Amino acid sequence: MSEPVPVVDPVVDPVVDLWGVEKTYANGTQALAETTLTFKEGEFISLLGPSGCGKSTLLKMIAGLAEPSNGKIRWWNHGLDQVGQPGRKMVMVFQDATLMPWAKVGANVRLPLELSGQKGPEADRAVADALKLVGLDKFEQSYPRELSGGMQMRASIARALVTDPNLLLMDEPFGALDEITRNRLDGDLRDLWAKKKLTIIFVTHSIYEAVYLSTRVVVMSARPGRVSREVMIDAPAFGAGARSEGFRVSREFAEYCKVLSDALAEASGQGEAAHE
Repeated sequence: MSEPVPVVDPVVDPVVDLWGVEKTYANGTQALAETTLTFKEGEFISLLGPSGCGKSTLLKMIAGLAEPSNGKIRWWNHGLDQVGQPGRKMVMVFQDATLMPWAKVGANVRLPLELSGQKGPEADRAVADALKLVGLDKFEQSYPRELSGGMQMRASIARALVTDPNLLLMDEPFGALDEITRNRLDGDLRDLWAKKKLTIIFVTHSIYEAVYLSTRVVVMSARPGRVSREVMIDAPAFGAGARSEGFRVSREFAEYCKVLSDALAEASGQGEAAHE
């Protein structure tokens, strides 16, 4: 059987290609069925689906933290060994902020630079710039315990941004936060995406968050996960007529939420896990 080939827009370069990727764990559990996807430069893609559908597994494979059982993954048309080169930098933000509690915020953000051997004034500027981007420039000397949950997550995002990445992977980073804080960080993240010209792949359980943030939403079925449907969110993400807080209460927003709600309900009824 010939390999499935992702559909690629010839005008926009692919950042990540997945060809027939599958994941089965050592205990025999198949987390991800054959999946073929292309993530293009500048996109904000949300992975949406029921619990256990393989969203986080897919993200970890893209991050190089897990290997597929079958299929291939390419990053910027190269192998994983080329990730980290200029223009091909990838970072991941997890659901927990995972900050070092004994270190101040500035030291936490500086960690990736230290691990790569970057020191001196250039590293100082990179830390200061990253903290300013997330609104924590006055908290460099604070300890994580002195910050709110939302501020801790901002520090985690600053730590990811300090290396000036091109691809940002986010695994439900705001899932444990209250709705007001989550909405505020969603807006901040959308602004960062536009300002830094990032490509973002974002795992979420929230239909509302997916509609507000994304240019494209990939809806995944119940385990074993597979692509059930892809929905384009055509509302302008930034620039003239960009999404604002008013977008959340607009008729257009409600219509997109209805489309995704129906798609998620259908996807939740698919797969082995739906019938266990």
